[in-house]
Amino acid sequence: MSKKNSNVNLKNGFKDFTDLSKIFLNFKNKINFINKKKFVVAVSGGPDSLALVAFTKAYTYFHKSKFFYVLVDHKIRKNSSKEAKKVKNLLKNQSINLKIISNKKKIKKNIQSEARNTRYQLLTEFCLKNNIKSLITAHNLEDQVETFLIRLSRGSGLRGLSGMSFKNKINKINLYRPLLDIKKEFLIKTSKIIFGTFVKDPSNENLKYLRTKVRKLKKPLEKSGIEYKQIFKSIHNLSESKKSLDGFLKQEFNNIIQKKNGEIIINLKKFNNHNNDIKIAIICESIKKLKKNYYDPRAKKVNNLISALDKRGFKRLTLGRCIFSKRGANLCLKNEKL
Repeated sequence: MSKKNSNVNLKNGFKDFTDLSKIFLNFKNKINFINKKKFVVAVSGGPDSLALVAFTKAYTYFHKSKFFYVLVDHKIRKNSSKEAKKVKNLLKNQSINLKIISNKKKIKKNIQSEARNTRYQLLTEFCLKNNIKSLITAHNLEDQVETFLIRLSRGSGLRGLSGMSFKNKINKINLYRPLLDIKKEFLIKTSKIIFGTFVKDPSNENLKYLRTKVRKLKKPLEKSGIEYKQIFKSIHNLSESKKSLDGFLKQEFNNIIQKKNGEIIINLKKFNNHNNDIKIAIICESIKKLKKNYYDPRAKKVNNLISALDKRGFKRLTLGRCIFSKRGANLCLKNEKL
């Protein structure tokens, strides 16, 4: 599609496409609800993020909001910088400026997890530096279901299985996911209409990653009658239940967890009065308070820590780059020295 036609579709809110017009209206209502003037848009070059770029650009023709487009080049793959420049040129063709931030931290193990944490760190730092309080990502319906299945395979409880939410807080920045209920096929269609192409990340086909393995399950599951849209409904229902739990947990966190002199202190007596799911939540919240991480450590690792705490000879243990040790009637966390 020509640049002229692309601009027409952006300016008229995809009026020529009934399905995309409805999706854009849905997106527009969500951004209106957020009611902020400035946003950072996380860009990767894949069809999801390019569709997000298209929707935000289209939004500017209807409302006065400013969007800053940022791509993090992790420098993990050989051609990552070349791909970043390609994405920059794609956006430039639509008169959109893309800021590329190069990661200087070497990522050697837990590649996907570390890359994700690094990406959020660099994005939120950009937000803080530019006095922007809102970050938007392109997570979609398939991402939500994949996350659910991954957490299900790891034995997650209600908090994990309720999936990603529309809004979260990360490093003092509000993180929004306005495309969570949108199928990937529509995002691919959008990116092709506006940009003509998108970047394919080879790691998305690498079966050494669990998410790739889970992604390959979609067709077999749907052939057997288990559709993603039904799983998504279950995730939504679990999310509603989690809201009730969150209110209780917030009170308990304030009652049990304290931060003093750069350490986190957990009252062990109060901690031990709770069931295992609540204990997991307390440990994860403590790590977040200390490290400002966004993602929780795996439930299996947290369970191992909780089991170790019950042993008489427990002295110290490292989890989530935090050192856990007992001090009197408390469990203390401090940063691991790297």
